[in-house]
Amino acid sequence: MSHPARTPPAATAARILDIAERLVQTRGFNGFSYADIAAELGITKASLHYHFATKAELGRTLVARYTDSFEGALQRITAEQPYAHERLRAYVKLYADVISDGRMCLCGMVAAEYGTLPAQMQSAIRLFFEFNENWLARVLEHGSQQGHLALRVAPRDMARMLVGALEGEMLVARTYGDASRFEAAARLLLGQFEFAAADDAAPRAAIRRRSGVARAKPAARRRSQPK
Repeated sequence: MSHPARTPPAATAARILDIAERLVQTRGFNGFSYADIAAELGITKASLHYHFATKAELGRTLVARYTDSFEGALQRITAEQPYAHERLRAYVKLYADVISDGRMCLCGMVAAEYGTLPAQMQSAIRLFFEFNENWLARVLEHGSQQGHLALRVAPRDMARMLVGALEGEMLVARTYGDASRFEAAARLLLGQFEFAAADDAAPRAAIRRRSGVARAKPAARRRSQPK
C-alpha cells in the first residue's frame, strides 16, 4: 500500500514562516496566534511547536530571515546601480513594493510593539535597522563625493532620518489605505538633497559657469579702478 509523500520538515518550516510573515506585516506580531497559522496550513498546533518551540523563537527567526532578504536586495542594488541617487530610489522602491502589496515593513511593524516583544526579537530588530543605516550612510557619503547628493548633515545622521521617515510614512499611508501617499512623500524626501542625475549635467554646468562669471566680476571692477 502506498502512502502520500510527506512534506519535508524544511519545506513546512518555510511555509510557516511565509504565513507568519504575512500575518505580522498585516496584523502585527501580537495580532496572530499559532492557531491562525495552524488553521491556514491545515496542521496541528503541536506540529508548529515541533518547528518553532515558542512564538518568541518564531519571531526571532522571522526578523532574521527578513533582514537576510533585505541584505540580499541591497547587495543587488549596489551591484546594479552605480550612482548613489539611483541606489536611493531603488531602496525606496523596496518599501513602495511592500506597501503596494497591502503590507508593512515587517521590522517597522514589530518595532511599534517593541516594548511587548521578547528580548531576542528586540535584538534582531535593532540589527535590521543598524544594517539599513550603515548601508544608507555609505550610499549617502558616496553620493556626496560623486556630487549627486547635497548633504546638510553627516551621512550617518541623514541615514537615520531616512529610515525613520520612510517607516513612519508607511504607517501614515497605511492609515489612509493609499500607497501613493508614501510614494509622493518619498519623492519629496529624496528631492530635498538629491541633485539631478547625469542627464541634467548641462544645467548644473551652466549654473557653475554663471557662478564663475559672478565671482569674476568684482575682480574685473577692481582692475578697472584708478590707482
